[in-house]
Amino acid sequence: MSNVVVAMSGGVDSSVAAALLKQQGYDVTGMMLRLWSEPGQECNNRCCTPDAMAQARRVCALLEIPFYVVDVKEMFYSEVVRYFLDGYARGQTPNPCLVCNRQVKWGFLLEHALALGADFLASGHYARKRVAAGGRQELLRGVDRSKDQSYILHVLTQERLGRALFPVGEYSKPQIRALARDFNLPTANRTESQDLCFLAGQDYRDFIRHNDPARAVPGPIRDRIGNTLGEHQGLAYYTIGQRKGLGIPSSVPLYVLAKQAATNTLIVGVEAELGARELTAAQVNWVAGAAPSGSLRLQVKTRYSAREAWAAVRPLEDERVQVSFEEPQRDLTPGQAAVFYDDEVVLGGGLIE
Repeated sequence: MSNVVVAMSGGVDSSVAAALLKQQGYDVTGMMLRLWSEPGQECNNRCCTPDAMAQARRVCALLEIPFYVVDVKEMFYSEVVRYFLDGYARGQTPNPCLVCNRQVKWGFLLEHALALGADFLASGHYARKRVAAGGRQELLRGVDRSKDQSYILHVLTQERLGRALFPVGEYSKPQIRALARDFNLPTANRTESQDLCFLAGQDYRDFIRHNDPARAVPGPIRDRIGNTLGEHQGLAYYTIGQRKGLGIPSSVPLYVLAKQAATNTLIVGVEAELGARELTAAQVNWVAGAAPSGSLRLQVKTRYSAREAWAAVRPLEDERVQVSFEEPQRDLTPGQAAVFYDDEVVLGGGLIE
């Protein structure tokens, strides 16, 4: 019998993951991470509020499996929250879920589970995996495309993917809720949120103001040819493609085109100026363990909620790639990930430069 640790969140997906694995004959242990919360917001942090922890504990008691809580507050702050704040300081729009999955969930938690004798770490992610020819591990989209979370899992290596289980990836969200009711789980109707957990429901701009006020440095808003149109309140408060909140009188809608951290300048323009056909991405992880030998025509997703677009993906040196799209893409944003798909298979991805 294989031992598996399930990363519990107090939500329906991880609860059903634990129930399915026990039903399949695994020796299951539930484990929850106690993450950093902004002082005073401990009851609002989406991933580990006292209520979420109580729900996870109830689920494990119902399933008659052990439940443990692991404190990673300091690590989470240094690896994830600082990454978020420092990314905005560099003029990027970072995705902290990527570094959380790489460093915390599928780094620290996986190693912790293996050290306790587990064979696998399971999660409630909507993704799948399979073993290809030669024993190579492949990461696949979840069956429910509307909930597919393979985008944020492109950081997994062969070794880590081999130790991963995604029990809910074969189901749709309505099916998961139905299974939760069948298992009599108290989380069956628990609502979910797409917000970053440590924001605790607040706007990310307010979070930055509270935790890194030095980033609120006003500067010029200019167009592409250098005309000064107004003043921004801090580059961290804007993202590529943003239209609202610019505070510039104009007869036509204006959008954020770029953020120039070196000069603390926000570049804006009309909608027709948005978009590009090419990007470079760095820190690329190829799930297969090695980059392809040449350029490939793949579908590329540049944000978690974006639609895939066809592009030529050409590996470069130093774990970088060049991506050339067949059609211009509107909101290519430094700090977000470009993830490469061959139909349902996730080949890899990297951070947009």
